[in-house]
Amino acid sequence: MTQHPGTTATPARAHDHHDGHGTHQGHGGHQGHDKHAGHDPEMFRRKFWLSLVLTVPIVATSPMVMDWFGYTLDFPGIDLVGPVLGSVVFLYGGWPFLVGGISEIRDRAPGMMLLISMAITVAYGASLATTFGLFDLDFWWELAALVTIMLLGHWQEMKAIGQAQGALAALAALLPDDAERVTDDGSVERVAVAELRVGDTVLVRSGARVPADGRIVDGSAELDESMITGESRPVPRGVGDRVVAGTVATDSALRVQVDAVGEDTALAGIGRLVAQAQASSGRAQVLADRFAAMLFYIATAAALVTFLVWWAVGDLDQSVVRTVTVLVIACPHALGLAIPLVIALSTAVSAKAGILIKDRLALERMRTVDAVLFDKTGTLTKGAHTVTGIAATAGGNDDEVLRIAAAVESDSEHPLAKAIVATAAGRGLQATAREFRSLTGRGVQAEVDGVTYAVGGPSLLREFHATVPDDLAERTADWSDRGAAVLHLIRLGDGEGDAPDASGAPEVIGAFALEDEVRPEAREAIEQLRKQGVRKIVMITGDARPVAEAVAADLGFRPDVDEVFAEVLPADKDRAVADLQARGLTVAMVGDGVNDAPALARADVGLAIGAGTDVAIESAGVVLASSDPRGVTGVIRLSKASYRKMIQNLAWAAGYNVVAIPLAAGVLAWAGITLSPAIGAVLMSASTIVVALNAQLLRRVRLTPDPR
Repeated sequence: MTQHPGTTATPARAHDHHDGHGTHQGHGGHQGHDKHAGHDPEMFRRKFWLSLVLTVPIVATSPMVMDWFGYTLDFPGIDLVGPVLGSVVFLYGGWPFLVGGISEIRDRAPGMMLLISMAITVAYGASLATTFGLFDLDFWWELAALVTIMLLGHWQEMKAIGQAQGALAALAALLPDDAERVTDDGSVERVAVAELRVGDTVLVRSGARVPADGRIVDGSAELDESMITGESRPVPRGVGDRVVAGTVATDSALRVQVDAVGEDTALAGIGRLVAQAQASSGRAQVLADRFAAMLFYIATAAALVTFLVWWAVGDLDQSVVRTVTVLVIACPHALGLAIPLVIALSTAVSAKAGILIKDRLALERMRTVDAVLFDKTGTLTKGAHTVTGIAATAGGNDDEVLRIAAAVESDSEHPLAKAIVATAAGRGLQATAREFRSLTGRGVQAEVDGVTYAVGGPSLLREFHATVPDDLAERTADWSDRGAAVLHLIRLGDGEGDAPDASGAPEVIGAFALEDEVRPEAREAIEQLRKQGVRKIVMITGDARPVAEAVAADLGFRPDVDEVFAEVLPADKDRAVADLQARGLTVAMVGDGVNDAPALARADVGLAIGAGTDVAIESAGVVLASSDPRGVTGVIRLSKASYRKMIQNLAWAAGYNVVAIPLAAGVLAWAGITLSPAIGAVLMSASTIVVALNAQLLRRVRLTPDPR
């Protein structure tokens, strides 16, 4: 590859690879249940319906219920309906709670499952005692109703979390079942996707999904990459471009050479990240777990005091009823759902928008960030040079010098050459060159329309002792001052050769400015960050300061507030992060996850940006599958919204218990206000529904930019 003097070749990317497989490890207060009974909403559904069927006759034959509603039932064995069916409900329906409670005792981690198991065990014991004549209580119907309602709440909780985790199933469903593999003789055979191997070439027809990650070797098409980037508009892809499994070729067929299959695909990486995020715990989750443990001790103490006080006043029946009610009310079902459902929903919603949360703590911290540090190349800029200026000498024509330069550069592989060729093609300018020669370290040379030309930088000018005309020198000086790479078009003479002919000395007839193009969406991202309260925007780059300052000015940096770190080596980027943190700033670092890995790891929040295998970058807590920096603002919005929902849910669950436990203990019994265990279970389930509905509001948070 010819390298123009004064320019630096872009280093190849090296991607970190994430080998871990995310596993869902349960949620607060459910660890014991998860370990023994499984995270299976279908099991809870079956147990609920059978328990409900058994509860109906228990309630219908209860003397207390018959007395309330003024009817009478009498048949042989009616006295056994409660004890027999109630025992089945307790052992069958209550088994997951009993196992979970035992597990929490064994782990010395009291929580929700232990509270539920305590409540139903006390209710069952009191019911058996009544059957044997030790108490005068009709308690079987309340026990059955309690277990049934608990099963209903737990089933709905598991179902809600399962639906939120459906992002994983949706990702897996994006892969086709089979693929069309191109054989050595050029024919096409249909094979299962699992049979594809690295190096295979597959045919992707119009409207079909790409079966595995790879690069296009033939054809071009508009690809729907919304499942990776969250961007709804199809993007053009051609030969040499990388494509990701699950994306759709919308308008044309492609041939793709596979370079990743199975667990190595970007789609599998996304799945692992989503699962990992849903299993991770943040500060709010830790708070919920601590509250559940504390509630166990509070409920136990309150139940003991309630029993003793009511017994002391001479009402043993009420002491049992009040004690059971306290234990029922104390079951932190809403608390157990408060954080896990927000976690599940936030990670699922973000994944659909191309925002992949690896670390819950990173997402929680994002709401407190007051400085965002962007790596320049590939993040704020496109990472590829484009022609930003064309100048012809006096009497010349810009399009003509561009046409000639593009023809001379047409056979060059250098990125700057490709930028000139692409610009000319975009303007419909075409010319044919012959006798192409690469002038190592200086530029390139070729013959166009019978005239020999050369294109290159300062070394080429020195090689041919060419002088830049004053009018052109003034323009190129301005370009150089702002850090642009400057190439010149030199007319060497008529005919072949790399030296001027007798007609005159080499003549500079044009010049080009080439710069790493700023992403248009980067300006909008910076504006949105300021609106969201971010105090300082910082850019870091290894480029010379004039280049960095020019980009910063283009992006609208505020000189009195924002900062630019220039000429920074990749290994020293983390020092810049540490410098900002030393000033008391909470820093979010946004980079491509390659040379930026140390800085991403040191930052309070590391955000890796870029599609493809970049989704597996280990050093970042958040991954933006799209290369759109506006995704950073989406993360902040999600962070604020999810944390707000967590705190609201915790406040509701905690406040509910603070009010309900004293009522269940009977502190207002003197005023005729009491709560039965069954009513307590109903109120507890209502609290769970409130928490679930509040969490669902996260779906309304807009994470992706408005379509244009």
